[in-house]
Amino acid sequence: MTPVLATEAASLSPVALFLQADIVVKAVMLGLLAASIWTWAIIVSTGGRLRRERKASEAFEDAFWKADDIDKFHDRNSSDVSPAARLFDAGVREWRRSTGGKQIDKDGTRARLATSMQVSVAADIDRLSERLNVLATVGSVAPFVGLFGTVWGIMRAFTSIAAEQSSSLAVVAPGIAEALFATAIGLFAAIPAVIAYNRFGHALDRLEARLTRFSDRFHATLSRELDAG
Repeated sequence: MTPVLATEAASLSPVALFLQADIVVKAVMLGLLAASIWTWAIIVSTGGRLRRERKASEAFEDAFWKADDIDKFHDRNSSDVSPAARLFDAGVREWRRSTGGKQIDKDGTRARLATSMQVSVAADIDRLSERLNVLATVGSVAPFVGLFGTVWGIMRAFTSIAAEQSSSLAVVAPGIAEALFATAIGLFAAIPAVIAYNRFGHALDRLEARLTRFSDRFHATLSRELDAG
């Protein structure tokens, strides 16, 4: 590579493109870079959290179906905070409240048990998905923010053509390169956000389905206890 070409290549490096950009394009690049960092922080933390919650719920369910006494199992696992454990706790608490009196309304007890466990499932899914809206926002907005930087950079390129009265590549290349770099950063932020959003949404759907199945089976167990009593 000749010295001239080496200098031109260096001037089009990512750092050089950022330093050469005007304040508007710099703001766009910094905003998109911050969004990308935030996105990856959410991806790492949420991915680990969902894995832990899923494994803890699976372990709790396996232990529950091997237990002989529901009340003793509940007392032994009162400190468990997995989604399945919270669902189980909600069901047991409602069971004790509904069957603690002298007269028991069986149909009302069944309805209240179903409602309390459904609320527990919904609350856990809401809790686990609370930051997915950030991924959805970044995934949908970042490309347009990058496009804004692109349009602004191209406008600067045309302004340079008018000021220099020349359309040579040396005049327009910096502005066009800045524009394309802004677009690239926008896509760098958006693509992982969209992939992670879809991936986590699928994982949450599977967890919700698993919790719902556990809720139905536990409800059936308590319903049989109600009929036996």
